[in-house]
Parts: sequence; C-alpha cells; structure tokens
Amino acid sequence: MNVAKVQSRSRLFLFMGALGVAAMVLGFGGTYFLPVARGEFDGPWWLHVHGALAIGWVLLFALQPVLVHRRQLRWHRRLGQSALPLALAVAATMIPAGMVQVRRELALGLGDTAISAILGVLTSGVLFVGLVTAGYRARRTPEAHARWMLLATIVVLWPAWFRFRHFLPWIPRPEIWLALVLSDVWIVVAMVHDRIGRGAVHPVLRWGGLVVILWQVAEVLSFDQPWWRTLARSLWQVLGP
Repeated sequence: MNVAKVQSRSRLFLFMGALGVAAMVLGFGGTYFLPVARGEFDGPWWLHVHGALAIGWVLLFALQPVLVHRRQLRWHRRLGQSALPLALAVAATMIPAGMVQVRRELALGLGDTAISAILGVLTSGVLFVGLVTAGYRARRTPEAHARWMLLATIVVLWPAWFRFRHFLPWIPRPEIWLALVLSDVWIVVAMVHDRIGRGAVHPVLRWGGLVVILWQVAEVLSFDQPWWRTLARSLWQVLGP
C-alpha cells in the first residue's frame, strides 16, 4: 500500500469526521448533552445506551482518518474490527429509542403521524447497516471502504442535522432543508472533492451516494402517506404500545 498516497487522500475524511462530531454536538447539545450535564434529562436508560453507541460511531469515523494520516495503519485496522458490531448495536437500539419518541408525540396528540415515524427509524437502520456492511466487505480496498463508511455516517447523522431546527426555527419544511438537503449535501461535496482530486467521482460515491439520496427523498415523499401509515401501524402493533 502506498502510505503517502492514502495519507494525502485522508484529508477529505479528516474534514468529514470533524464535521460529523460538530453536527452531533450542536444538533444534540440542547436536547441531550446539556440536559444530561444538568441532570435534567427525562428518558429511560436505553436512550443513553443508544446515544453512547451513536456517539461512539461518529467518534470512530472521525478517529480512523486521523490514524491513517499519522500512518498508524495497524491501529486503524484494529479499531476497524469494531465497526460492524458497533453499527449493528446502533441500529438495534434505534428502534427502542424511536419508540420513546413515538410515545412522546402520541401524548402530544399527533396520532398516526407520530406512529409513522417508527417506520422511518427502521428503514434508516436498514440503510445504515447495509452501507456499513458494504464498507466492511470492501476493507481491503481503502478508497471504496472509506467512502462506504462516509455514506453510512451521513445516514446516521441526519437526526443531528434535523435538530438544527431548534435554533433555526425560521427554516420552512425542516424535514426537507435540514434532514435531507443539509444532511446529503455532503455527498455532493465528497463527489466534487473526488472530481477535483482524482479526476473522477469514485463509483461508491456515484452509485452508492445516488442510492442514499434517492432512498431518503423517497422516505420524505412517502412519509405519512396512507400506505406508509398502514405499514407503520402494523410495525407499531408488533413492537407493542
């Protein structure tokens, strides 16, 4: 492996890792980190488990390009072995965390719209695990591996971007401009970086990125439609109110 070449190309991922940490801190600062620090957070213990796992994923993604940039490839590989188990744990805890939110919104009188959210949690978890699995399988091909993991992290970060609505209340349709556009614009940024730095967009970003964008656009357009509500209610009945 040409270490210098890999090192130079880690800069995109250094930036994306720092951006992911910043999005997590800012997005969840007012609704999670500060209330926990003040002893004011009201929620079951498994929300903390899910939060710790999701934060762990973002920190792992941020640390890996630092290790590459410093030529600590052995530690990069060792830590990378935890990626798939961690991703599975993040996805598994998405459901109970999502159920807490559904119950809160039901208490506010949001009815079927509240229940519709649980289906989106499930589909996001499936997409996230699928991308991480693809990245794990491509671990012997560093350029593909890193881009799959980038896409997975972009998917897992959309709730953080969506929570920017708390200090950007003037933005209309935050589920579009924050959870979709602001979240996925980083795929376009990575594509532009590839085009400038490599001369061509890597196939993982071209096709995998397109799948992520289309998947999330389809979710936004489908959310709370009659057929979506039917599926969500069926899922909610299985999980138990």
